[in-house]
Amino acid sequence: MATAGKSAAVSHVGKVRANNQDSGYAGARLFVVADGMGGHAGGDVASAMAVKRIIETDTAYSSAQDAEFALQSALLAANSLLAETVFEHQELTGMGTTVSAILRVGDQVALAHIGDSRVYRWRAGELEQITADHTFVQRLVDSGRITPEEAAVHPRRSVLMRVLGDVDAAPEIDTTILDVRPGDRWMLCSDGLSSYVSDDKILAVLDSVADATEASDRLVKESLDNGAPDNVTVVLVDIDESGASSSVPPVLVGSASAPLSFEPEPSRRPLRLPTMLLHPLRPIPPEPEHFEPESEEYLDELILEDRRRARNRRIAWLVAIGLAIIALVVSLVVAYQWTQTRYFVGANGTTVAIYQGVQADVGPLSLSSIYQQTSVTLESLPPYTRERVENTINANSLDGAEAIVDRLAEVGDE
Repeated sequence: MATAGKSAAVSHVGKVRANNQDSGYAGARLFVVADGMGGHAGGDVASAMAVKRIIETDTAYSSAQDAEFALQSALLAANSLLAETVFEHQELTGMGTTVSAILRVGDQVALAHIGDSRVYRWRAGELEQITADHTFVQRLVDSGRITPEEAAVHPRRSVLMRVLGDVDAAPEIDTTILDVRPGDRWMLCSDGLSSYVSDDKILAVLDSVADATEASDRLVKESLDNGAPDNVTVVLVDIDESGASSSVPPVLVGSASAPLSFEPEPSRRPLRLPTMLLHPLRPIPPEPEHFEPESEEYLDELILEDRRRARNRRIAWLVAIGLAIIALVVSLVVAYQWTQTRYFVGANGTTVAIYQGVQADVGPLSLSSIYQQTSVTLESLPPYTRERVENTINANSLDGAEAIVDRLAEVGDE
């Protein structure tokens, strides 16, 4: 963790990853977060190289438009630098990084963004996400194919459509110019925060914790408490009445704060046979990764796959509902058939009758019907016996019901 006056930068490796592939910077005017992709193949290298190239723009500008152009040019230069590095170090093939950056010019900021790191603005008690994620699921949300709630658990939520790296020589970078006001809080973060801490919780922390350093630490802790396996980086910038946002030397956090190294991690180097014999291999859970499609054809394939998944999900639901309905109908038929094996004796007007079924109704459907009308009259029965008949007398079988009627006839003849 490091601080810069009215700003703070915090980065944590997370609960699963072995190295920190995030980089963050809090400077005099410039604030950046980068989230590297490519695992041990170079995610940390990509984010560090990009941030170290972009911080060259941390200087004074005559206008926000000049700062916007400088930021965009720096991100494109970083992209070229990454491509050249991959050409010289083939083991880094596939590395890339997201970048979200703001550059302060007076009462405005120039913003540049690519990937799924985010920039938020807290103003007057309200939190607003300024950047849009360049992800596959965000495209599905924007096109109305899925909801934001579905996007949060979508199996393709980590697929990035745009990053800096060795894939696209001229990636599309979002840039804009926005006003700042005294009292504003600007937060830049990697998806290690935004994927595991809700906007409501972020708002609560930014709203209640005045100190930038303490607020940043609290946000990182919230992410870790929610089990964040990914790296977590937060850069927080407070705008005070004087317009200042920093007062001490710039700081770097994450992989950018360490010397660049293209060597593979020691823990990932090939094991020698004696080592393997002494320490049998244990399954290691795969680290969460970002992926970037190489072409529009790949995007089309993902969309088709998503449609197939949605169709299969609907079919599965329809089959499940159909099976449930069939099971219910079968159960009702079996239950009804069982009721028709039951008999009881009761009154039908002024005479005694044998009923088939049970004494119950299901809505308008009666589960009993007259099986046999007898000649025994209720008048011929003693009061107590007549009351029993009117309240019905259950029988275990038809023979049992007939035996009850015979006894009632004998009682009536006495």
